[in-house]
Amino acid sequence: MTPSIVKTLRAAADPNRLRILLLLRGEELSVAELQEILVMGQSTISTHLSQLKQASLVEDRRTGKSNLYRLATGDGDPLLADLLACLLNQAQQQIPEAVHDQAVMRHVVKKRQDKMRSFFDSVAGRLGKDYVPGKSWHSLAEALLRLMPPLVIADLGAGDGTFALLLAQRASQVIAVDASAKMIEVARELALRHDVKNVDYRLGDMEELPIDTAAVDLVFFSQSLHHALHPERAIHEACRILKPQGRLVILDLAKHRFEEARELYADEWLGFSEAELETMLEKSGFRHIETSVVHKEAETPQFQTLLAVAEKGGPQT
Repeated sequence: MTPSIVKTLRAAADPNRLRILLLLRGEELSVAELQEILVMGQSTISTHLSQLKQASLVEDRRTGKSNLYRLATGDGDPLLADLLACLLNQAQQQIPEAVHDQAVMRHVVKKRQDKMRSFFDSVAGRLGKDYVPGKSWHSLAEALLRLMPPLVIADLGAGDGTFALLLAQRASQVIAVDASAKMIEVARELALRHDVKNVDYRLGDMEELPIDTAAVDLVFFSQSLHHALHPERAIHEACRILKPQGRLVILDLAKHRFEEARELYADEWLGFSEAELETMLEKSGFRHIETSVVHKEAETPQFQTLLAVAEKGGPQT
């Protein structure tokens, strides 16, 4: 056993650090959230995280004014990875607080999701009348050029339904999903006002879609993926609901540094790079992936709109 493995396992052996690792195995969490779950002081949590980070067991990313921590995903020693997995599986069964920790964690994460939903509830009915970064007719037109109607289309993170109505003009059916009940209500009223009958509005989360497997031809994320807590899960769900050879279109912000977007627009992620989107798409089973920047705003902070198009693998029909 190498010294690095000894050092790493020593860092993981503390019961409280094991509790932290069990939590971070399933979710990114901040120091404040870990405090709430574990009922420990901030300095204690920070000390444990520092030791785990030095042992390459956890990593973090900056989000707004705080850091989110997660279990390290870097390419390490395979033996160490196996030992750590075994250790955590045993800890899950033997640490008395583990089950309670997981229950509290789900509550804490739900509060984070509720905060985002409350933002969209508050702007329902006027979203689009106010400024929304990255939402432009130019970028939408670029994406629409790639459509081959009539199709069954899923609009994920549909907001007030404006884009769904645009798609409905040529689609056989549009399934519009949003997590905000207020947004769904506004969207339905808008469709009724325009006598559009081929849009099915559904309340749901992008990461747990209320849509059957292999039910749609085309999936759209239009400036919505950066609101997902776990973008990779949302993309995986999109792959699930697509038919073989179905296509996915993502319109989102290119990676930027405008931190105020987190508070102003309830953004969870500050956009994505082309490489990040390509990696997530490949891991979910997509192929023939194309990405490009299709629009750049003139006004500061000069948001750029990134377009990604991909096809789901599967047998030829």
